[in-house]
Amino acid sequence: MRRIETVEALEALYAASPGEAALRKVATRLTPKYREWIMASRFCILSTVGPEGTDGSPRGDLGPVATELDERTLAIPDWRGNNRLDSLRNIVRDGRLSVLFMVAGSATVVRVNGTAWLSADSDLTGRFETKGRHPRSVIVLEIAEIYTQCARALMRSELWTSGDQSAGLPSAGDILTEMTQGDIDGAAYDAAWPARAQNTMW
Repeated sequence: MRRIETVEALEALYAASPGEAALRKVATRLTPKYREWIMASRFCILSTVGPEGTDGSPRGDLGPVATELDERTLAIPDWRGNNRLDSLRNIVRDGRLSVLFMVAGSATVVRVNGTAWLSADSDLTGRFETKGRHPRSVIVLEIAEIYTQCARALMRSELWTSGDQSAGLPSAGDILTEMTQGDIDGAAYDAAWPARAQNTMW
């Protein structure tokens, strides 16, 4: 297979220029409509970069997954996870961050690009108290640009309309059994996971 190795070759392949709407939809702050959209999102994917490479991390919450600090700043609590800290390490070392905000049922995805840093200040973590618990840290995202993504990807995939497609897929336990060559009992992991997750959600 031949590689496309220059920007010139790439642009020649995609001869057309971006349409007016693709260029004019970009904001540098939370406008009223972008604010409304992001505050409706309970799920997002963080993309970070660091010395070891890139990382993508899903984040979700019962209410808005991000909170507005001001029109140019968002805050995303770091609730309990697997403690790998891949995204957080990247943010400490290289603050570049992109976030894709999604709302179930909508083919629209809103992207925020910017620079992030972490805070463990109690006055900030305390804003996210849930069931008596606080996140250990909060991702503070300084907005560089906000825009809607093309809806075709979600439309093509029928993500929200094609129903549950998970039947027959390997479980997390199945994958652990494979990756540890049986050292971890995947069936036991799967059986214990729902209660463990419920007790450690926040």
